[in-house]
Amino acid sequence: MPEGHTLHRLARLHQRRFGRAPVAVSSPQGRFADSAALVHGRVLRRADAWGKHLFHHYAGGPIVHVHLGLYGTFTEWPVPAGPDDALPEAVGQVRMRMVGADFGTDLRGPTVCEVIDEGQVADVVAKLGPDPLRGDADLSWAWVRIAKSRRPIGALLMDQTVIAGVGNVYRSELLFRHGIDPFRPGRDVGEAEFGEAWTDLVALMKVGLSRGKIVVVRREHDRGAPSYRPGRPRTYVYRRAGEPCRVCGEPVRTAVLEGRNVFWCPTCQT
Repeated sequence: MPEGHTLHRLARLHQRRFGRAPVAVSSPQGRFADSAALVHGRVLRRADAWGKHLFHHYAGGPIVHVHLGLYGTFTEWPVPAGPDDALPEAVGQVRMRMVGADFGTDLRGPTVCEVIDEGQVADVVAKLGPDPLRGDADLSWAWVRIAKSRRPIGALLMDQTVIAGVGNVYRSELLFRHGIDPFRPGRDVGEAEFGEAWTDLVALMKVGLSRGKIVVVRREHDRGAPSYRPGRPRTYVYRRAGEPCRVCGEPVRTAVLEGRNVFWCPTCQT
């Protein structure tokens, strides 16, 4: 599942490609056709993100809300230059197609693609924790919930009502970087310890936002070991089960934590 920095990159991209101009919106698949008609031809005023949720704000009030889930993806293509040239044929189940002056994008396989209003946006956001990539993020809001919880910190970091935008890669890597066992109860994590991890998380996600990929391994620990497979980020523990820890050499472990695989080093994380 895409992590929060991916949605913020999409919001920036869509603002740059389609913002402040009318957008042609359709649903080649048909499932979004009635909703697409509500925003077709309107000016896209703003695109933004909160955690793993993307919002397209159109003139006149309607807002397209997208959650990519496990399989959702946007693919982009240039609009043909000639006025008589046809747009590319929709390939596969395209839920939503957006076409601007120079670019088009097709959305396939999202968990959510709907038109909502400002009040419904507020309802979505009210259920989410602070987003490390937003300037208004309040880490104290997340800390209060972590400090009172008996749930493992590895589960709390993935809970979007505690912190919005953290996925499995950032969860596993952040806990390694701060020497925290993912199964340690939230209430046993110190406030200063959490504050340092939050600051690091913000910095890591900003790198992901600017570079378009997750970068978590410090230079002194990156000894040229290959990625898990092509296209995977270089990591300390994520998807490296059984491989030697980059720091101590102990085999990395994995287990299922609240339905998701978590990875950690039993020596470096306590």
